[in-house]
Amino acid sequence: MADPFAPTTPAAQERNWVPLVIGLGLVIAIVAAIALIGRNQQNTSNLPDPYAASLQVSDLKLSAADNFIGATVTYLDMNLTNTGNRVLVGGQIEATFRNTLNEVVQKEVVPIHVLQPNKLGGYPDLIDLATSPLSPGQTKPVRVSLEHISADWNQNAPDIRFTNLRLK
Repeated sequence: MADPFAPTTPAAQERNWVPLVIGLGLVIAIVAAIALIGRNQQNTSNLPDPYAASLQVSDLKLSAADNFIGATVTYLDMNLTNTGNRVLVGGQIEATFRNTLNEVVQKEVVPIHVLQPNKLGGYPDLIDLATSPLSPGQTKPVRVSLEHISADWNQNAPDIRFTNLRLK
């Protein structure tokens, strides 16, 4: 009688590699398609707006402060003047930070917010441009808040570009 607990020798099996190769190829194709679509959408969404030539920046100031969790927040404060003939009701600012070799170390795209004095006193409030639009010929203070900037940044003012502007 044969011992039921005796080791058995598995029969030689041939593997069918075709489904594995097809599955791997499909996963690689999907990842590549997602990467290409994401890159193309990113490039087209941040194109400079033709109306950006009508926006003038003055009195650019950099400052930093610690937030309540101990991280440093960098502020870019500036005056924004609308020299065009349309009302600006929204948009984004692209800030490009460089290192000492003038290489790009970080790009941040953030919405444009207007600084408005708080009616109760204290710190000014950040208001969306849809709530406080920038009319032709008008100048308003604007603030960009950045949570993290690369340690390789050269501490100079970033290059600023306006994108995705919404006009009335």
